[in-house]
Amino acid sequence: MKKLLLLTFLAILASIAFAQEAEKEQTDQVVIRFRNNIVLKKICFQKNLTGDFEVDRIITASNAKELRKLNTGKNSGYSAVSVKFPNGTNLESILIELNKAAIVDYAEPDYIGHSSGVLGISPNDYYYSRQWSLKNDGSFSAIPSIAGADIEMEEGWAIEEGDSTVVVGVIDSGCKMDHPEFQNRIWQNKDEIAGNGIDEGNNGYIDDIRGWDFANNDNNPADDFGHGTNVTGIIGANGNNGIGFAGIDWNCKLMILKGINSQNWGYYSWWSDAIHYAVDNGAKVLNMSLGGTDVSSTLQNAVNYALENNVTVVVCMMNTNSNTVYYPAAYPGVIAVGATNPDDKRSHPFFWSNTSGSNYGPHISVVAPGNYIYGLDYLSNTNYNSYWGGTSQATPHVCGLAALILAQNPALTPAQVKLVIETTAEDQVGDPVEDTPGWDQYYGYGRINAQNALLTVSGASEPDKQEPYFVIYPNPNKGIINVIQTPVPGYTSFVTITNSLGQPIYHSELNGQLSTISISPLPGVYLIRWKQGNSEVVKKFIVF
Repeated sequence: MKKLLLLTFLAILASIAFAQEAEKEQTDQVVIRFRNNIVLKKICFQKNLTGDFEVDRIITASNAKELRKLNTGKNSGYSAVSVKFPNGTNLESILIELNKAAIVDYAEPDYIGHSSGVLGISPNDYYYSRQWSLKNDGSFSAIPSIAGADIEMEEGWAIEEGDSTVVVGVIDSGCKMDHPEFQNRIWQNKDEIAGNGIDEGNNGYIDDIRGWDFANNDNNPADDFGHGTNVTGIIGANGNNGIGFAGIDWNCKLMILKGINSQNWGYYSWWSDAIHYAVDNGAKVLNMSLGGTDVSSTLQNAVNYALENNVTVVVCMMNTNSNTVYYPAAYPGVIAVGATNPDDKRSHPFFWSNTSGSNYGPHISVVAPGNYIYGLDYLSNTNYNSYWGGTSQATPHVCGLAALILAQNPALTPAQVKLVIETTAEDQVGDPVEDTPGWDQYYGYGRINAQNALLTVSGASEPDKQEPYFVIYPNPNKGIINVIQTPVPGYTSFVTITNSLGQPIYHSELNGQLSTISISPLPGVYLIRWKQGNSEVVKKFIVF
């Protein structure tokens, strides 16, 4: 059987150096998906039996240790199980036999993957000023920094701070849910009554009041590694509350789904179950700061289930400073995220290893800050001195922005959210050798810009009001775009609207008068150009 290429990231405290090691590790589990509409009526978990004679003969002969029914989503129409075998079992022959069984759609290894961030420690200092990713004034001293190399978050918050109706699922190592920065923010399952041992929600999870621990199969997704608390805080730590750090979204609900264990790895089946759980319980965005190198139908089916049910999936590219493909980042439809430094250059290396770096390749969507990212501590409610680095930390910046976008317009599909984030990203901000015009394999469409994205969704584009400006917004009934020019006395200009290919669809000479232009473009990305003094201004907008 193909061995697995895995990355093990070791979190080391204080000033101890970090190292990233690639090692081979063989899974001891398989996933069996049964053909559509097959109902497992006689499944017996105590005896590790599925109820199908042919399948049970195969797994019993190989001394199956544990059988677990997977969560395939209430609308999927098929069933699947994972089966654990004794360590050292050669799974190749088992898989060959299982795939011959009439009831089996496919059987594959239950691959193992890892999270993609590493922890660091810094001396005490004041807190928000450490968050260079949100506001970079060039003073961050741990690594070269350039003012403005941030995601324009303060300008974004002026437009949107988030909405409690948007639920963000975080599939990671869990979370320190009693942290004051998460007060009133952790998602609660209203279908369940705590502590009575009954599955009121009829979803297969007993007393799942605050998400689920898929690594240990219990209802306490507490963090025992630290990665998940850091990631969750980047997405949604309470903002403007006088303590700690500010998350990207100050109001969304955070659904905690533990899919990484205390040794920093997880089976794909855990991740698949977590995805199905999140979708079926109302999540609108998923953060997956994790990945593995093996292709899996089980994991891809789960990601497809999310996208088909209007759940945006944001995933990290991983940290091997290569074009090695990781999953689920490479699956179509997800937002795959790379990492940048405080000078807008691609993170390579991260602070913890000279051989590390943000991965790149043909599937990358955008980049976001990901090195020296301060965050919350999974062992303390008062320690604000820890920081992590990796594409794991870049990903929740994008996930939080996706949540803000959906707070502005909850009707957007995952494809539309992805389009907004990619279209409004800042291009050519990094190393010009890598960050070339347009999409490239190192930066994707560029470093995300919260202000640009939220202005696009809110429908407003407003430069300095002492100069002519345009407000662009869709008419939801007729799909009409209204472009309003506010005049400045004695000012003359023109306005041109083109599609993303540069083909003009509207042009008019304006004479400093209040003007309203109505057009009915097809869905897509458009550019609006006008003259300010001797300079031409170009703004993007999107028609849905």
